[in-house]
Amino acid sequence: MILLLGATGYIGQAFARELMRRRWDFRPLSRREVDYSRFETLLECLRSNKPSFVLNAAGFTGRPNVDACETARADTLQGNTLLPITIADACAATGAPWGHVSSGCIYSGAYIVEGERRAIESDLMQPGVRALIERCPSALRGFTEEDEPNFTFRRPPCSFYSGTKALAEEALRKHSNGFLWRLRIPFDEVDEPKNYLGKLLRYARLYDSFNSLSHRGDFVRACLDLWECRAPFGTYNVTNPGFVATRHVVALIQKILKPGRAFEFFASDEEFYRLAARAPRSNCVLDVSKLLATGVKLRPVEDALTEALKNWRREGG
Repeated sequence: MILLLGATGYIGQAFARELMRRRWDFRPLSRREVDYSRFETLLECLRSNKPSFVLNAAGFTGRPNVDACETARADTLQGNTLLPITIADACAATGAPWGHVSSGCIYSGAYIVEGERRAIESDLMQPGVRALIERCPSALRGFTEEDEPNFTFRRPPCSFYSGTKALAEEALRKHSNGFLWRLRIPFDEVDEPKNYLGKLLRYARLYDSFNSLSHRGDFVRACLDLWECRAPFGTYNVTNPGFVATRHVVALIQKILKPGRAFEFFASDEEFYRLAARAPRSNCVLDVSKLLATGVKLRPVEDALTEALKNWRREGG
C-alpha cells in the first residue's frame, strides 16, 4: 500500500488520479485525519499501516504565487523544509522508502556553451545571450542533479520559497532510501489557478524568460515509473525534455486557442519587479539525461504544450 500525503493539492490530485488509473493500492492521508507534521504521530501511522512506499506531495507554494511566501514565512518553512525532514526521518525509522516532490526553482539560468567556453549564465534574457540561444539552441545546457543549486539562501538572492525547498534537499541527502523529484512550472490541459498556461491567459502583462516545464500528468507518471522500475534512489530532474521561452508559449496559445486578446510583456526585469513581483523569480533550464537513462520516457515539452492546448478545458469541464 502506498501512503499519499498532500493528496488534495495541485500535484497530489494528479498522483491520486494516476494511482487510481494504475489500480495501485494507496491511501490518501489528510492532516485532519492524521497530523503527519508531527514525528511521533507519523511514526505510529507508518508502523500501523506498514506502507510499501510513502509519497509526499504536500508543501506550501503560496497563493496566488510565491510572493505570498515572503510574508507567510513560518508556514513556508514548515511546509517546505520541516515537513519533508519529518517524513524522511519517520520513514528511516520504519524502513519505508519514500518520494518527495521537490522543485527546480532552486536554480537560476543555465549553462552557455560557446566553443571551449562553458559558463553558468543566470540571466538568459540578456540581449546577447538570448540572441545566441535563439540562433543556436544547443548552446544552452541545463543544470544536472550534480550541479550545486545557485538560487538559495546560501547563494542569494532567491525567493523565500526557493530557499526553503533548497534547505529540504540539503537535509534529505543524508537519507539513502528516497527519491527527490524536481518539478518545474507545472501545466496541463485543465484551466486551474496553479496551471502555468492558465496564468499566462489571465495575467495582464507577462514576463519573458526561458524555462524548463513539467506537464503535470507526465510528471507524476515519470515519478511512479521510477519507483515501479526500482530506479536507484536519489535526485531526479523531472521536466519535459527541452525548454521554451514565454513568447513561444504565447505564440502557441494564440495559434491554438485564439483567445482574442493581445499579450503584453514587461519591458525589462526592472519594470517587472517594480510593478508586479516582490520575490526574485527563478528562471532556469534543467537537464533530464539522468531520468531518461533509467528508461523512463517523457515527451518533448513542445509536444506536451501543444496537446494540452488542443485539449484545453475549464476545471470540472
